[in-house]
Amino acid sequence: MRAFLALPLPPSDAETLEAMGDRLGVGRPIPADNVHLTLAFLGEVPEADLAEAAQMLETLAPPRFAYRLSGVESFGSPQAGHALALAADGGAALRDLRDRIRSRLHGAGLAQERRRFRPHVTFARLPGRMSPEEDRRLATFLAREADIALDDVPADRFVLYESILTRDGAVYEPLAEFPLS
Repeated sequence: MRAFLALPLPPSDAETLEAMGDRLGVGRPIPADNVHLTLAFLGEVPEADLAEAAQMLETLAPPRFAYRLSGVESFGSPQAGHALALAADGGAALRDLRDRIRSRLHGAGLAQERRRFRPHVTFARLPGRMSPEEDRRLATFLAREADIALDDVPADRFVLYESILTRDGAVYEPLAEFPLS
């Protein structure tokens, strides 16, 4: 089963990001139900291993915190398709949560990619090749909305999701929720 751990956004913030994707006018906006901040991507994992990891995560009780989303960034390769996201700044609390989750996952025997943690929330996926008109729409959008910020986004729980790939994009099903204290 393909899985990941993430902080879900409150519906109002998720809807704000979905609306940003709609205003972009190019690519595919991320539906509000799929908007999240990924803490750990697990990839394909046997169901039994996910159950063990979930048990280990149940005792993790990090404190609640709030974070800020700001600054439109591009992730991925423009040639192969990329995503637009807002960078997340949760300070030490966000880094600590991610590190503690990674430690528990390692203890459960789940290997993880070794890549720098760049917390962000994706709001749109762009095609690999864009027409001059799509490039113009993107430039207009960035000039108009590059300074957007969402302050005090609450982190009160993290979720273990199953990621189901479909022709219309991924569908994320919550498998377990872990409250922050």
